[in-house]
Amino acid sequence: MPGLSAKDTMALRSPPGCLVSAARSPEHTASCMENWMDDMAQTAQPLPAHVPPELVRPFPYVLGATTYGDPFAPVAEIHRGPDVFWAERVVNGVEGAWVPRRAEDIRAVFYDNEHFSVRGFPPFARLLGESWYLVPVELDPPEHGLFRSAFNPLFTPKRMALLEGRIRGYARDYIEGFRQKGGCEFMRDFAFQFPIKVFLELMGLPHDRLEQFLAWEHCLLHDADLERLKHATREVNAYLREECDDRRRDPRDDLITFGVHVEVGGRKMTEDELTGFCFNLFIGGLDTVSTNLGLIFRHLAEHPADQSRLREDPGMIPQAIDELMRAYPCILNSRECIKDTTVRGVEIRRGDKVMLPTFLAGRDPEEFPNPDRVVFDRRPRHLTFGYGVHLCIGMHLARREMRIAMEEFLATIGDFAVAPGAVIQSYLAGIIQPISLPLFWKTGAP
Repeated sequence: MPGLSAKDTMALRSPPGCLVSAARSPEHTASCMENWMDDMAQTAQPLPAHVPPELVRPFPYVLGATTYGDPFAPVAEIHRGPDVFWAERVVNGVEGAWVPRRAEDIRAVFYDNEHFSVRGFPPFARLLGESWYLVPVELDPPEHGLFRSAFNPLFTPKRMALLEGRIRGYARDYIEGFRQKGGCEFMRDFAFQFPIKVFLELMGLPHDRLEQFLAWEHCLLHDADLERLKHATREVNAYLREECDDRRRDPRDDLITFGVHVEVGGRKMTEDELTGFCFNLFIGGLDTVSTNLGLIFRHLAEHPADQSRLREDPGMIPQAIDELMRAYPCILNSRECIKDTTVRGVEIRRGDKVMLPTFLAGRDPEEFPNPDRVVFDRRPRHLTFGYGVHLCIGMHLARREMRIAMEEFLATIGDFAVAPGAVIQSYLAGIIQPISLPLFWKTGAP
């Protein structure tokens, strides 16, 4: 990953056993998951008294985990299990939580602000002994509505459309840089360059510090070492606070200046709120679109018929994006129960954590026939951008960046595939992401 040394990458902790290998069959996957669960049970926190032991199920998507196989391979086996189950160490690599597997139930929890709260899951402020929280991601209604109303004008479809020419120009520049080389390391050369250049301009942050930003981002989202995570959190916070101080002295046309001066409910944001606003933009803007591009282009590289179809009919790309996002969601959302309730007859008590894996929702066989197949004509109602009041505020920008990237890459680069002999390693949490994606193609016109 850009910004990481080989030593740093090798230091990442992974679940033991064969889950980090390519799963060769459903039976092989099930066996691997059972072995992994036995190993993890030795280090898990004690099981809460109200959790039936038979509902404790294997769940490999924990902090620090990686795989050399298909990162979505365990999903089919999970869907053969109970509708709601308990997963060990799924919260920040430490605590257990409930996991509903069906899209219908995940959607219901997203929407239920009476029994579930978004507050308090990300560990960043707690690690530093501070009181801020991510804004507006960790805000519940009605407070959430005040902040979203203030922020929504930043990311409207109309405003994002004004960026079309600039975004397309950046995509072409990066593609042109490797077009004649016959290959690229897609994550390093494009996914972690093109959308982040757009984001850094919107934030008003310098592109020449990209390597440092990505190193911090890696620690925040993927590192299971709490000391490294704490250090990265402190460094990012200090940097963003300096940038906020700079905007107070020298306002600019960027998102940090907006945060410093915006009024929410007739007042400016507090220091904690401003910290949470900037930190939320930082971790969201540096990774999410890059990850989605990596997952999408891995699919296209491994499925030449889909690649050819979109190259021949680029008008289908917007609809294909929705289907690809259904099949390859990367986010594990979370909630905390604030009022006793039940889901599918399972007792969820106040204080219990609940994880909402969009990758389980997107591949729910009761919601989508043949969920492991990508069908561009499907037109799915997916949850990859979230649901309810916390629907992703940046989704219009993300869709535009993904569409432009696919249009320009397919128009410029001929048939491409994963480089021969390449073994793709992927993170399984806190975001499902290819660590590298070596592609190759014949040079010349597509």
